Amino acid sequence: MNKVRQIFGGDLRQLGMVVALVAILVFFHIWTGGFVISPDNFNNIIQGNAYILVLAIGMVLVIIAGNIDLSVGSVSAAVGISVALAMQNWNLPWPLAILFGLALGALIGAWQGLWTAYVGIPAFIVTLAGMLTFRGVNQAIGKSLTVQVPDGFQVIGQGVLPEVGPNTGYNNLTILVGIVACLFVVYGTINGRRKLQRIGAEVEDSTVTWTRLVLICVVILGVMFFFASGRQGFPVSGLILVALILIYSFIAQRTITGRHVYAVGGNRLAAELSGVKSKRINFLVMMNMSVLAALAGMMFDARSAASGPFDGQGWELDAIAAVFIGGAAVSGGVGTVIGSMVGGLVMASLNNGLQIKGIGADATQIIKGLVLLLAVALDVYNKSQGKPSVTALLMRNSRGTRGGSGGPTAASATPQDTSQNVTSSVGQSR
Repeated sequence: MNKVRQIFGGDLRQLGMVVALVAILVFFHIWTGGFVISPDNFNNIIQGNAYILVLAIGMVLVIIAGNIDLSVGSVSAAVGISVALAMQNWNLPWPLAILFGLALGALIGAWQGLWTAYVGIPAFIVTLAGMLTFRGVNQAIGKSLTVQVPDGFQVIGQGVLPEVGPNTGYNNLTILVGIVACLFVVYGTINGRRKLQRIGAEVEDSTVTWTRLVLICVVILGVMFFFASGRQGFPVSGLILVALILIYSFIAQRTITGRHVYAVGGNRLAAELSGVKSKRINFLVMMNMSVLAALAGMMFDARSAASGPFDGQGWELDAIAAVFIGGAAVSGGVGTVIGSMVGGLVMASLNNGLQIKGIGADATQIIKGLVLLLAVALDVYNKSQGKPSVTALLMRNSRGTRGGSGGPTAASATPQDTSQNVTSSVGQSR
């Protein structure tokens, strides 16, 4: 049993949201007469919710650092209409238009990060002002009109992997992507384990590591074969999302910057005493959030084939809900990218199942609100009993250590980072 606990991150309770997600899918699959668990419907779920999941990736880092961002929906809308008009009025090629949109997001994020980190105004106030300001910018630039986007641009929202190679009854490119993803995970894990051994850090039993890798690869290949069996291949928006998950999981778990984000959120004063530049960290997480908000806005416009005055409304609430359902702590210092993705998929699955059954928007909102409240209440109860967060440890042992529930641990650091990791441990013990 101890080996099983280690394979799943040290505590079986960490899989609570994953189990809940599976239960929701199975329940709605039965209730709808077999419409939910199908490749085409899963394709729709990803394409229809990828922009919220992208926002959740940025939001979890903001919340881990102890901040909040209420402006992401308005920023997405402002950037989306700007990019649409740039392609329409300036004949800007769509690849350059995407870079233009990301640059706009970076400028907006730098503006809000400056006020938050260096002027010292709370992020809640800064981003509340940003929510109002950039909503007005969207309406002023677009003049409350809907602007169409070109077909090429729509690939990032509507596109799927094309058919290549011989006719096997599956989408070959989708399967190839799954194989590459498995190789990436295996290489990253083995390489990380070797680095830990090289510096003399404690590593988990090799049986646990290889068993986990086998399970992960089975899941990845199973999912990709499932998508490949449908009428369409894996969605391009899903590929973008997977790439972001891998990149930001690596940043959060295996870089000094990631450790500092956890340290600042866990205990800012202790982090500063250990040499962490908290202002720089707060600036970076706010700027990064706006860049991802810009990307989310463009993906939504590509999916909708147009940018309009009502884009982005309520997106910040969906992103925040996904993060908290995924196990992040309201006080900061705890959370994972993977957990936020699970939380976002829980909300997406609820939306999808209720829509298929024709449940009204009013009842859907009530159910989503109760799910959010229940998830946070369960997390608070676990902590009050001295137990770890339901999903806060989701990726703990993937870093090759047995300590720490929400962030990096001393065993995963180089000797030069010792003081910073001590700060992280202080933050996690709160």
